[in-house]
Amino acid sequence: MTLAFLPSPPSPYLTLGPLMIHWYAVMVVLGVLAGVVIGQRRWSARGGAAGAVLDVTMVAVPFGILGGRLYHVITSWQLYFGPGKNPVEALYVWQGGLGVWGAIAGGTLGAWIAARRRGIDFAAFADALAPAVLVGQAIGRIGCWFNQELYGRPTTLPWGLKIDPMYRPAATPDAATYHPTFAYEALWDLGAAGLVIWAQRRFRLDRGRVFALYVAAYTAGRGWIETLRVDPANHILGLRLNVWTSMLLFLAAVVFLVLRSRPAPVAVTQEEPGLPKTTTPVSGSPLAASAAPETDPTAAPPAQGTDSGPREETRAAPRTTA
Repeated sequence: MTLAFLPSPPSPYLTLGPLMIHWYAVMVVLGVLAGVVIGQRRWSARGGAAGAVLDVTMVAVPFGILGGRLYHVITSWQLYFGPGKNPVEALYVWQGGLGVWGAIAGGTLGAWIAARRRGIDFAAFADALAPAVLVGQAIGRIGCWFNQELYGRPTTLPWGLKIDPMYRPAATPDAATYHPTFAYEALWDLGAAGLVIWAQRRFRLDRGRVFALYVAAYTAGRGWIETLRVDPANHILGLRLNVWTSMLLFLAAVVFLVLRSRPAPVAVTQEEPGLPKTTTPVSGSPLAASAAPETDPTAAPPAQGTDSGPREETRAAPRTTA
């Protein structure tokens, strides 16, 4: 018998007179607002325009909801299609069921489209918003607590989550408390946000590396948390589909970080015996500006008819006729 546990909310609805609002939707909206506020402060600190984050969010959120729902329906199609199922329920977003991978992919696509239209450097923009997105995800994940969904295996730990009998899985109807995976993920997201901010300042990450670190940090925790969950899911080689997705995205993020961390290439242009080696920075590298020749603005132009250096023979370009 568990002496201590986390209780579940008595109702998934917020009742305001005749109006009933799903707490899940409330938490998602609060997560978006928190992300906008934090993201705008970070973007403004980097010289970004005021209101840019809100404008981009207005496009990214619908894309994120669409992508999240599509991912959920595609990867959990058995919940909506087949004998005894109602395919129309695939549209009931307010009942829960947003795949975070689809939401991130859809939201990123929407943000890229909006940033491109505003002429915003998307890599710098994504770096500024990465910690804000993690905080928003942490808040939004609390919506699963109100819905009593996406919990983990049965547990007798003091922080086990009490699940009402009507929400318990058929395989463990007598277990009263389960791993609160929503809380694990929310805490992990907040910790990852702190890690991303610290790493950016410590290692001066830029050019999309902050966002890549966000992906790596999030997927590392999500892959572990996913192994605790007992909700229906498709499996590949004994692992839940979301575990495979986490591993693939983690590897992709690490590869991106490694490639972006390499120094800018420098091309060797001249080397003679007895003389120091000279190099020419590759175009676009930080050394290119310093390699440009300096001119003296006070120097007088050479007198007409005098030699100022080697002459080059010039010829008129041949004309073409049709």
